[in-house]
Amino acid sequence: MSNNPLPYDNITEVVGFTPLIRLNSVNAGAPGTIYVKCEFLSPGGSVKDRIGLAMVEAAEREGRLKPGGVIVEATSGNTGMALAMVAAIRGYRCIFTMPDKMSQEKVKLLRSFGAEVVIVPTAVPPDHPEHYTMKAQSIARETPGAILADQFYNPANAQAHYDTTGPEIWEQTEGKVTHFFAGSGTGGTITGVGRYLKEQNPDVQIVGVDPAGSVLKSFFDTGEMIQGEPYKVEGLGSDKIPGALDMSVTDRWVTVTDAQSFGMTRRLAREEGLFGGGSSGLLVHAAVEAAKEFDDSEAVFVTLLPDWGERYLTKIYDDDWMRENGFLKRAHPSVHDMVSSKDVELSELISVQPSTPVRVALSTLSSHNVSQLPVILDGESMGSITESELMASVIEDPELLDRPVEAIMDASFPIVDSHIDAESAAGLLTRKNPAVLVREGGELQGILTRYDVVRNLTGTAS
Repeated sequence: MSNNPLPYDNITEVVGFTPLIRLNSVNAGAPGTIYVKCEFLSPGGSVKDRIGLAMVEAAEREGRLKPGGVIVEATSGNTGMALAMVAAIRGYRCIFTMPDKMSQEKVKLLRSFGAEVVIVPTAVPPDHPEHYTMKAQSIARETPGAILADQFYNPANAQAHYDTTGPEIWEQTEGKVTHFFAGSGTGGTITGVGRYLKEQNPDVQIVGVDPAGSVLKSFFDTGEMIQGEPYKVEGLGSDKIPGALDMSVTDRWVTVTDAQSFGMTRRLAREEGLFGGGSSGLLVHAAVEAAKEFDDSEAVFVTLLPDWGERYLTKIYDDDWMRENGFLKRAHPSVHDMVSSKDVELSELISVQPSTPVRVALSTLSSHNVSQLPVILDGESMGSITESELMASVIEDPELLDRPVEAIMDASFPIVDSHIDAESAAGLLTRKNPAVLVREGGELQGILTRYDVVRNLTGTAS
């Protein structure tokens, strides 16, 4: 029989009660049992459904959120999704601020529910007016009838996990859980679950998992604040200590890199059939490493899969994005790799301008020992010249030597982005087209020629 035999009045009634699944492959060689709580199966696709509903209901009880009101929040996407889902049912307007590092899937999802999304820079200090939390506060102050959901400081956040997530884990493991792993975006999950589990059994170890670049582990270890650094994983970690986080319930903190997070995220999908986001890989990697460290066959490790992987199709699950950001090795060298392997004097882009005299262009070709040159003006490719064509034209008409290059230049070389496979770029090299220009960071930075490709194929590249 189904676990949900009766119909529900609305979607909020099925928030929570997510299944606990045992890992069987990615934890090979790790003693003990590792369970993951599949929060991505919540109706809004993430663990934040629990606090979205709880914060709205608390604001209604307190009289702060009235019919037709506006919910404002700073979000990495998932809390916004939860709030937007509840708001759609109850008739509220939503305005969300998000850092620009978040995936476009999250932005589009929020807008699908009718929410307004304000994108702000990621790399600004936490007290900067354009920081996504500060921006949300100013919007809430300036918007009539608005409340700030304030997940980072709202007591309903941790309380929701104390009331629901913690008891579910305790019941689902029959009280056998020995270690619980969670990250901290707002701090609500690890605080609420940690408090509940510690009340049931003080020996349960609560382990915080922090992305490399976040400040939380360092603060727990030393009590001192450090300067945070950018990282790619979304939804966890912080450059300040969230108000909803109570570190006194945690026993230790560990750090996981972006590469480790994303590698495990992809393994979960391919080996366990569990399609989570980057934070899922981060938490599972930490749990697996801890299981190896503790080496206890009786231990029961529990962590979360916080959100659904479809929100990261253009990032973690996209091979090009993974390669471009250094998280996935290439089967073939990239254009960047091949250009970088050239001699130092040839790795930089040598060019002439349209107004350069043909005589000077020939001298440039000779002095640099190259056979072709792009013609560039203000960073844009205007055309190209090749030594053979240029010399043939000058032999026919010596007066061309003092004319500008633009009078006899050919069409521009094709332009490729530096992260693509060199094999793909090589397909653009023909008898009539001896080179491609290489774009990196939005600017023309190098050139790849037929000679470069042949040199690489024959193993004569340095």
